[in-house]
Amino acid sequence: MSPDKPHLTRAHVLELLRQMVRIRQFEARCAELYTREKIRGFLHLYDGQEAVAVGVIPVLGPDDRIVATYREHGHALARGLPMGEVMAEMFGKANGSSGGRGGSMHIFDAVHNFYGGNAIVGGGLPLAAGLALADRLRGEANVTACFFGEGAMAEGEFHEAMNLAALWRLPVLFVCENNGYAMGSALERTEAETDLTRKAESYGMRARRIDGMDVVAVEAAARGAVAAIREIGAPVFLEARTYRFRAHSMFDAQLYRDKREVEEWRAKGPILRFRGWLLETGLIHEDDVTRLEAEVEAEIDAAVAFAEAGAWEPVETLARHVMAQDRPDPPALAAPSGRSVTMTYREAVKQAIRDALIRDERVFLMGEDVGSYGGCYAVTKGLMAEFGEERIRDTPLSEAGFTGAGIGAAVAGMRPIVEVMTVNFSLLALDQILNTAATLRHMSGGQFGCPVVIRMATGAGRQLAAQHSHSLEGWFAHIPGLRVLAPATLEDARGMLWTALEDPDPVLIFENVMLYNREGQIDEAAGPVDIDRAAIRRAGRDVSLITYGGSLWKVLEAAEALAGDGIEAEVIDLRSLRPLDEATIAESVGRTRRAVVVDEGWRSGSLAAEIMARIAERCFWSLDAPLARVCAEEVPIPYPKHLEEAAIPQVAGIVAAVRGVMGR
Repeated sequence: MSPDKPHLTRAHVLELLRQMVRIRQFEARCAELYTREKIRGFLHLYDGQEAVAVGVIPVLGPDDRIVATYREHGHALARGLPMGEVMAEMFGKANGSSGGRGGSMHIFDAVHNFYGGNAIVGGGLPLAAGLALADRLRGEANVTACFFGEGAMAEGEFHEAMNLAALWRLPVLFVCENNGYAMGSALERTEAETDLTRKAESYGMRARRIDGMDVVAVEAAARGAVAAIREIGAPVFLEARTYRFRAHSMFDAQLYRDKREVEEWRAKGPILRFRGWLLETGLIHEDDVTRLEAEVEAEIDAAVAFAEAGAWEPVETLARHVMAQDRPDPPALAAPSGRSVTMTYREAVKQAIRDALIRDERVFLMGEDVGSYGGCYAVTKGLMAEFGEERIRDTPLSEAGFTGAGIGAAVAGMRPIVEVMTVNFSLLALDQILNTAATLRHMSGGQFGCPVVIRMATGAGRQLAAQHSHSLEGWFAHIPGLRVLAPATLEDARGMLWTALEDPDPVLIFENVMLYNREGQIDEAAGPVDIDRAAIRRAGRDVSLITYGGSLWKVLEAAEALAGDGIEAEVIDLRSLRPLDEATIAESVGRTRRAVVVDEGWRSGSLAAEIMARIAERCFWSLDAPLARVCAEEVPIPYPKHLEEAAIPQVAGIVAAVRGVMGR
């Protein structure tokens, strides 16, 4: 028998029917429990779309991966997740599949390779591309199935992920569950081109439209698609035309569609249609249906009892699973060789990347123009020739797509280094960084980590005007689940990447553009460095000057100038912006009794403000003067040199601020 033909034995058709009935009756019970306030938040029911999950997911192997959407209860049950754990997750209980931290929209299960629902429309598509990229790089013959609604096809992340998957021939099965409505807007109101299959075909991939209300047709198409992906190693797109019988969510009054339309679709629903055909052909009998439904009801009753009996997560463990609980020991610091070499900051970063590629076969670099061009700031020049196009991967200009793919590859066990050309461009990838990388461990109850390293250039000084010159690292330092680093020295430029790649959580490294040409001496044996603690770069007794990144060298220059006036400033290089090393800051300020924070970010809502608040909380009674800060002016960074310099902290302003707190 052809692998794309379902074998319709009595046992098989009963299993197909049973799985659809399980999903339908489970969700009916969930709707009831929602009205009783046992389930809260958003509840998006899969009612009417059961044939898609049941037709596709059992075709996949246990090592294949699944990325779902926020309407994922049917996918989870079809994948074999224990119903009790799924129900407990809906309740928010600690015995839920995600430990109660994800809820209805974020059901995860590492054992079943179920990578969860995603509440951001289209947000799971780049993740799926990244999971498939990891398999491709390792030569593993797995398939990643990614489910999404037709509304996602208007999102940029859809197009970016499709392009990457087709360009790199990634083994992804894209399954669009076209139920006709993106929340409350009909397809005709939201898409200029309503033939969705044509969109997929435009990326040069195999694409097919199927009847999503016919479970046999879905299974046949899925078998053919999965077989093709395993054979050719390229993506396939299936558009399943289906319909949701219930509202978009339980909050939805459904004022956007006619009741007659719903009833017309219900009359050709997947369960009614399949059951009727089976009874008509004699493959099953009424007593089979009765017995099956009773067994499902008993399973649901047991699932509800399991959820009711579950405990709530204790408040005392609120912060668990924000970052990895079991952290590896930091890499051993290299013993100094006593021999120094001269290099630039740029070369130090390049050598760090090169060392990582040699040291660990899981490491690869991806980003815009990192390969043949050599990087926008020439950091990666020559690496593609040395390591090849598989490990030095030029990406399309699609920050959300390739950043999300890097995140997915990290979740699958690789150690990607993602380069975003400039910090301003990172805003295009903010969804993937904030909503996926930073939250995945927490929402999955610790089942999935995301050891990705994302590098980006930051700062002003090169007359690149507002869209290439801002210092936004303080924004990212606001986000739980991320580690944020700002190397200022050659040793940190080379060593922080080493340590970051050993970290089990996402690490963002901000490289100030004004440092790339800075030259200095570095020990030949320089290796990994500590990324947990700040460094005192200059000892002093009168005032603590606290800064990071490119401003460090201005602050050190200011400290030398102040020394001529008899003011001995202690200079603290934060190095890590999240987490902040409060102990080093507090110890220094406790001795000097004065502090000035220098930050290239804007004053309003700045990282400097956060540091000052923490100093006030810990050191208020030790202070002999008000805290002060030197920040960027409240303007977009201008183009003219004199205005650019006036907009960001300079030595004279730092000196003046210190004299102010010293009363001179």
